[in-house]
Amino acid sequence: MSAAVSLEERERLLAGRDLSIDLVRVCCVLLVVVLHSLMLGLTVWPDGAIGWRNVVQEQPWFAVASWFGQLMPLFFVVGGFASWQGWRSTVRRGGGAGEFFRARLLRLGTPAAVWFVLVGGLVWAAAGAGLPMPVAQLLAKGLGMPLWFLAAYLLCQAAAPLLIRLHERHRSATILGLAAGIVVVDALRRVTGVQEVGLANLLLVWPLVQQLGFLLADGTLARLRRPALAGLAAAAFGAVGVLASSGLYSPDMLDDLNPPTLPLVLIGVGQTALFLLAKPGLDAVMSTRPAQAFVGLAGTRMMTVYLWHLLLVIAVAGSVLLAPGVVPAVGTTAWWFARIPGDLVVLFVLFLISLGVARFERGPRRVGPVPSAPALVVAGVLAVVPPFWAMEAGLDLAGFVWGAAAMSAAVLIARGRPAA
Repeated sequence: MSAAVSLEERERLLAGRDLSIDLVRVCCVLLVVVLHSLMLGLTVWPDGAIGWRNVVQEQPWFAVASWFGQLMPLFFVVGGFASWQGWRSTVRRGGGAGEFFRARLLRLGTPAAVWFVLVGGLVWAAAGAGLPMPVAQLLAKGLGMPLWFLAAYLLCQAAAPLLIRLHERHRSATILGLAAGIVVVDALRRVTGVQEVGLANLLLVWPLVQQLGFLLADGTLARLRRPALAGLAAAAFGAVGVLASSGLYSPDMLDDLNPPTLPLVLIGVGQTALFLLAKPGLDAVMSTRPAQAFVGLAGTRMMTVYLWHLLLVIAVAGSVLLAPGVVPAVGTTAWWFARIPGDLVVLFVLFLISLGVARFERGPRRVGPVPSAPALVVAGVLAVVPPFWAMEAGLDLAGFVWGAAAMSAAVLIARGRPAA
């Protein structure tokens, strides 16, 4: 009986889903884990200071490789696809923008609030147990590195209902307007020399990349033939090369990530075209039960993997401090090969952690009526400020405290008062 129920539940969950989209989402997050393990090499400098060395970015091939390995644009594309479907589902139920955003905020903010509390507690406990303060501060700052995604994604989710309406009524004008805004912001940043001007592109670059997901969801891109898709990918990556050669932008997409710039949009276009070219093969893979089981398991743990992986990557990198004569020196051939067992350890421990905390990705079990628009605005601001601050200034020990308070308050406001 239980086997039949689980099969029915599985069929219900898979019905109507584009499983190749789910596969891409999972692979993007897992690749982030691998890339961060390559980027974060803990090093003891000759003067005894402890710091990070980004070994992979030092390689001559890294800049061009980042056009394909920097998968955040593709993640926002598939996120736009999911937002389109989620908004359609909300409208069919009679819901509106408030209900849509509340659901997204709870799905993202609840595991983030738990992360701030638990990881912040670990960092404070480590400092109290005798971990040198410079190391504790370095640890805290490093742990905040991936949180920019949370701020950017929440902003996209808040804007999704409006942008979907604009996409349906004024598709070309919306895309061209966002693109023009990005060009203006990039130009102002170069002319003034004020890097903070580029932060305005958080409101333009990622929403424009999200629009590509809408084009994917409404079938526009699916109507392109394979030669056209190949030409689109070549044109997009070729344009990135032209912009990089001109000196206007860095060829390294890690440098162009925060603040985000125009090349990331072009990378998103090229990666989306490559995804559509590979989609028949991905659909074939996702027709198999092992692939469906893997994506089904990993797909319910994506925020957990994203939030918690850097703590484990740092712990593995920190083993050089405990056994400097045994652990390979950063950047050596042995160090590169050691990334394989290191990543496997990280992924295994992440799975163990997910057994306890992944349930928070479903949000609170009980929620009240959808809060008013002003209350949701306050909740959204409270949820965006901590990851935005971590992106700009990095977390410190105090940052975990007020970040946990702000994120928890956002979740409580969005949750509302459940009925008795």
